[in-house]
Amino acid sequence: MSANSLAKASSLMAAGTIVSRITGLIRNLLLVALLGTALLGDTYNVANTMPNILYNLLVGGALTAVFVPQIVKSLRDDDGGHAFISRLFTATVLFLMTLTLIGIWLAPQIVNIYAPKFKGLPEFDVTVSFMRYCLPQIFFLGVFALLGQIANAKGKFGPMMWAPVINNLIVIALFSWYLQNHDQLTVGNITSHDIYWLGAGTSFGYLAQALILLPVVYRAGIKLSLKFDLHNAQLFRSIKLASWSFLYALISQLSYLVTIIIATSAAVKSASDGITTGVGYTPYSNAYLILILPHSIITVSVMTALLPKLANLVIDKKLPEISNEITNAIKVVGVFIVPAAMIFLTFGPLI
Repeated sequence: MSANSLAKASSLMAAGTIVSRITGLIRNLLLVALLGTALLGDTYNVANTMPNILYNLLVGGALTAVFVPQIVKSLRDDDGGHAFISRLFTATVLFLMTLTLIGIWLAPQIVNIYAPKFKGLPEFDVTVSFMRYCLPQIFFLGVFALLGQIANAKGKFGPMMWAPVINNLIVIALFSWYLQNHDQLTVGNITSHDIYWLGAGTSFGYLAQALILLPVVYRAGIKLSLKFDLHNAQLFRSIKLASWSFLYALISQLSYLVTIIIATSAAVKSASDGITTGVGYTPYSNAYLILILPHSIITVSVMTALLPKLANLVIDKKLPEISNEITNAIKVVGVFIVPAAMIFLTFGPLI
């Protein structure tokens, strides 16, 4: 990939990320208007965050750090990678389905771990109900990520970054309709019908986000099929390599677990003291989305576009070129990230 191609691909992805973040901000504002920033908002946000936590812990790192180089390598096979990619797709689908079903079954235990102070409160049952409708997102997220990485390996970088916009627009429409047609929701008056529409509607957005990539992969020349003959050396090697990304994800998610426990505990304590807004996990989640914005727009875009090229260079054992590409990428990222960090440090309260 030339410097111009990298810049073009990164710009396309950055634009998609910006639009996605803008629509995501609108979505979050509507969510705050609908559920508030205290306990009820936390029941939804803890439940809706759990699919991302489980996905990132068990699948996400492997799909990005391990499977993309393996996909790129398979494209050099005589069949253009169709057999390996189909086996990888099949194995991923089976694992995601199993993980999703186990998560739905163990939803009460998961809530106990991440929000222990909800135990014995109405918020506990609401969170469990929300979580059971949100956990199918694990499956949709995994399929979306795999399809997106296949598209990236084939040089189709834009769709993966633009697809979340569709997700956000669906949820924006759902939340807007609810705000116009329902009274203010509370833990006391929210019904199972409300939980179903808000939880399942959110998951439907992720389903649409995944489905939109199917024609992209097909047009890229990859014809996916389910191959259950999974005894494949390259597939086993990929899974073995993924164990390192799992270890990294485990460490990062343990710190996130502590954050959620502290935040939800603060929400319960504040509610008992009569403070019902601006506390708990929901404000933290919204602040974190703003904090990570420069990384999402710049770093992710640059490295996503560069990863297939790095994989090819590794296969060809061109180590000096790998060093040059990574050095240049760090310089490009630093030009934007360092000023962004200074802006956040200086104008944090205003932001």
